[in-house]
Amino acid sequence: MYVCSSVEELLTLERVDASIFRAQNGPASPRRALYGGQVAAQCLMAAAATVPEGRMPHSLHGYFLRPGSADLPVVMEVDRDRDGRSFSARHVNALQDGQVIFSMVASFHDEREEPSFDAAPRREVPEPVVDPGSHGWNTIIDVMDVTPFDLESGRFPDCMWVKTKDPLPDDPLMNAGALVFLSDLGSGFGQVDAGLSGRGGPSIDHAMWFQEPIRADEWVLLDLVPVKAWSARGTYHGSLRSRDGRLGATVYQEHLLLPMSALRPPAPESGS
Repeated sequence: MYVCSSVEELLTLERVDASIFRAQNGPASPRRALYGGQVAAQCLMAAAATVPEGRMPHSLHGYFLRPGSADLPVVMEVDRDRDGRSFSARHVNALQDGQVIFSMVASFHDEREEPSFDAAPRREVPEPVVDPGSHGWNTIIDVMDVTPFDLESGRFPDCMWVKTKDPLPDDPLMNAGALVFLSDLGSGFGQVDAGLSGRGGPSIDHAMWFQEPIRADEWVLLDLVPVKAWSARGTYHGSLRSRDGRLGATVYQEHLLLPMSALRPPAPESGS
């Protein structure tokens, strides 16, 4: 299976038919599962390829239905729900081996100059370093943790500087897709001490609103805030801001909160 070497390559889809697209995969996680941010970003790009020219995404809502495999390409089928005077709505299903692994509704709007307002919380954090190197298995992005990361204790960052490793074109849509790719990093409960910081798991659903265009190949502050945990599920919201403080997107997500021991692959039997 071919592995994409950049986020731009990952978000450049093959058009199979008018509403069907095929995508390649990026680096695989240690469990050989697809990274959720990849599938959501590729679905957004597929939907965008079917809307009238000039319309940009303003929101998406998606559900992760099955684990994706890094050994298979992702095929996306787009339903053209509606094209109005200034809005377009699309429904995208991402499939592998004939099964839907992710389902997303996305909406697009004709951008226009209007008054702006921003009262979203903003955390004061240290400036990012110039070149932190790759971050674990995901070698096509740069990550600098702001809050502590300790895999042994199960403490994961809820705030980090992130960007694509390679430059992106001057294309607002490509940068929006890259923001989706970056938005699924970290954990909203990674710093919570109420018996939750040592837990984690796959995303259940993901919602995102695009605010002001920002570049994803320059440092973006991903800041996640826990909201509620119950019944092994955790809900958190977050923001993605440029280095100069512009709010590029807001995000809401729910994910499983399982003990880390339940998420690790079983150890091989003796002699195997």
